[in-house]
Amino acid sequence: MTSLWFDTAGGAVTPRPRLPGDLDVDVAIVGAGYTGLWTAYYLRQADPGLRIAIVEAEQAGFGASGRNGGWCSGLLPTPLPKLEKLHGRGAAIAFQQAMIDTVDEVGRAAAAEGIDCHWDKGGTLGLARSAAQWRGARVEAELAASYGFELRLLDRAEARDRCGATAVHGATWSPHCAAVHPLRLARGLASAVERLGVAIYERTRVLEVMPGAGHTAVGGRRAALRTDHGMVRADTVVRATEGYTASLPGHRRAVVPIYSLMIATEPLPKSFWGEAGLDRRETFTDHRRLVIYGQRTADDRLAFGGRGAPYHYGSAIRPSFDNEPSVHLALRNTLVELFPALNDAKITHAWGGPLGITRDWHPSVGLDRSTGLAWAGGYVGDGVAATNLAGRTLADLITGAETPLTVLPWVNHRSPRWEPEPLRWLGINTALRTVVALDRWEARVRTGG
Repeated sequence: MTSLWFDTAGGAVTPRPRLPGDLDVDVAIVGAGYTGLWTAYYLRQADPGLRIAIVEAEQAGFGASGRNGGWCSGLLPTPLPKLEKLHGRGAAIAFQQAMIDTVDEVGRAAAAEGIDCHWDKGGTLGLARSAAQWRGARVEAELAASYGFELRLLDRAEARDRCGATAVHGATWSPHCAAVHPLRLARGLASAVERLGVAIYERTRVLEVMPGAGHTAVGGRRAALRTDHGMVRADTVVRATEGYTASLPGHRRAVVPIYSLMIATEPLPKSFWGEAGLDRRETFTDHRRLVIYGQRTADDRLAFGGRGAPYHYGSAIRPSFDNEPSVHLALRNTLVELFPALNDAKITHAWGGPLGITRDWHPSVGLDRSTGLAWAGGYVGDGVAATNLAGRTLADLITGAETPLTVLPWVNHRSPRWEPEPLRWLGINTALRTVVALDRWEARVRTGG
């Protein structure tokens, strides 16, 4: 099966040209996903004279940018207490506020560029479906309030009125999330940057990212990309490869690719939505340990995903990993558990793809002026909005602007490297099995099994 987003974004599009040969630009970007595209978008707005080229191994939006759950949210993968411990309370609050503001910036930019990405800012629900989950929801709401952020607690009646899932004790609700069609956003953004004069070269694989050395001096060397169709030299090279980072030489242990999988139902009748709710297209999850996520699509389907796929030895990435029948079946079973009326509903799409996780679950964005290398990533699945913040931050860093974004605590953060194999494979998959076992135990307690 192909992804729902691919089939409802117009299907296949004509690939853009490959890199025609060696090229000299001001800024070269590896990857035509959200990070690379937003970076190019804001760079051209800041300095229309910049020569910018994006090099993409497949097509724009091929990776997580075009396959994700469609949550444009203010969520951070790193908890606020950890950010406070690492960077200070003020920095943690500033980072969270910047993420919240970014949700609206994505909506503003999409509207300004005429991108029909089915944007609908209904907020996000975190359902509590057991006594333990309800305790966790209350703690989460109290924590958000202690930092001055809005995370409302909904009682059982309020929560069920918004989302008629089974066994709901209550919920948290944040207004800082919009449901989007991710591939429509990626394709629309690619067209927007082309209109601004940015060149996108598709079906061109980057084989190596090469640092510069004193390129401003006589005889210095500029940063460069070695591709299968020629060299691209630039004053600044931006690595925007997220889950595919491990495929680049020297980056095998920088970011691990963890697969997240999704399913989608057929369009569902009004009778179902009368019970299920989600009238404002709220995105939803619950407070279990293993992440699940869902949205009501613009054409009244349920698009639903979650973690649970194994980490593959050596940070391997293959098309066959997009399909894990046991995980897709588990997602369907979870969806039916949430909404029993879906027992006979047809699952029309099942797909997946890798996202990027750093060793400390801390995203970063940065620029090393001594080498001309810049980067952004490590969003841990919360990248639809974070990539926009990263793109704006990179634009400021590259153009030398000093702004509130360039002092946020993820700027020039360096995560530790992941362990070598086989420790990486053993550790990640053991942690996954532990989380699954704990959730199953809690579910048995909840149902009296």
